[in-house]
Amino acid sequence: MRLTKNYSDQGGDRWVVRGIIEITPEGVILLNGAPLTSASFQEKSSASTVEELKVDFNALLQKLQA
Repeated sequence: MRLTKNYSDQGGDRWVVRGIIEITPEGVILLNGAPLTSASFQEKSSASTVEELKVDFNALLQKLQA
C-alpha cells in the first residue's frame, strides 16, 4: 500500500497519478488503459449575452467530454 497519490512502479516504467498514465513504445498516451485523443476545435465565442455564452460554454464542455 502506498501513502502517496503519485508514484512510479518498481523499475520506473510506469507512473501512477490518481489512475495510470502510460506512454507506449509507439508514443501513444494511455489514461487508465484508454488512448487519449485531442479535443475538437472550438471557435472563439462571439456571445453578447449570458444565454449565448452558456450555449458556447456547453458546446465546449461537450467537445472536451467526447
